[in-house]
Amino acid sequence: MATISASLARFCVISRPSSNSQYILFNVAPRTGTPNSRTGSARFRCSAGQTGFFTKLGRLIKEKAKSDVEKVFSGFSKTRNNLAVIDELLLYWNLADTDRVLDELEEALLVSDFGPKITIKIVENLREDILSGKLKSGNEIKEALKRNVLELLTSKGSKTELQLGFRKPAVIMIVGVNGGGKTTSLGKLAYRLKNEGAKILLAAGDTFRAAASDQLEIWAERTGCEIVMAESEKAKASSVLSQAVKKGKQLGFDVVLCDTSGRLHTNYSLMEELISCKKSVAKVIPGAPNEILLVLDGTTGLNMLPQAREFNDVVGVTGLILTKLDGSARGGCVVSVVDELGIPVKFVGVGEGVEDLQPFDADAFVNAIFM
Repeated sequence: MATISASLARFCVISRPSSNSQYILFNVAPRTGTPNSRTGSARFRCSAGQTGFFTKLGRLIKEKAKSDVEKVFSGFSKTRNNLAVIDELLLYWNLADTDRVLDELEEALLVSDFGPKITIKIVENLREDILSGKLKSGNEIKEALKRNVLELLTSKGSKTELQLGFRKPAVIMIVGVNGGGKTTSLGKLAYRLKNEGAKILLAAGDTFRAAASDQLEIWAERTGCEIVMAESEKAKASSVLSQAVKKGKQLGFDVVLCDTSGRLHTNYSLMEELISCKKSVAKVIPGAPNEILLVLDGTTGLNMLPQAREFNDVVGVTGLILTKLDGSARGGCVVSVVDELGIPVKFVGVGEGVEDLQPFDADAFVNAIFM
């Protein structure tokens, strides 16, 4: 058995066998009967010299969002039902009813968590176009409504594809509050990237929650990925992530996905730990992490905004993952977050299945909530 060096004694890497590794090595086989497609491996697996790999990977995932419209459509059924009243309002619309119709449209948008600021902005834009004669029918008003929402999403959050740089490994760090779905989202993201031919290493940086590492290990088995875990309960999250990125660099992994502990945005000592995690990764690979994705629970509605502000102030969030949009969530919160923070939504969770973390596409979203 390979000798474990003193400096790495607290960590274990579940990995492929390697004759020169300083870690304890184990095989992780995918669980029988779970999805583990490798159809994209030959086309997208890259050598160190193929610097365009990550650009292709990000674009490919974004393009595939357009083919997943049905899942996005079903995921936003709650929002679509709330906004169905708009069709009724506009069916027999006439100029004399403008104020009443716009007041009821405003209420429908607020119920769907579009937020007061952008709701008023949308409604006043429609009012101006109606009174100026630009909009003359119910269909024209609805199309203008969709254009307004789409513009809000694309003007401030247009870079929805993953920005993974040009050096291996790309590093993605997942952050968020307790119970938002960080570890699950990380596992589903690993599944998507793995299926596009990327070699993925998972880092179990959630050292506070006892079951977190076990949960991520299960995801490693399900997706056929490899994982770095802390052997000691006293191991610091920053050290686990640092060792994972070092291992990813040594063994030629394409992407290292780093889990972190859930923390309330009001707990400043724990928020400071995120800074240490970010710095430890940057010491191994200058400029890393390439992405810091904040997971937000869609069922919290507009209450997610204070969380997003704090995390962004502390670590500089580059993208958002909105989860649980298949339940009681009101999808207008997507627009509110982008409008408030100018941070693009990169993925949305629309179900519990391994494939239900969908790349965010603004056009698909607008079409999903406004039939």
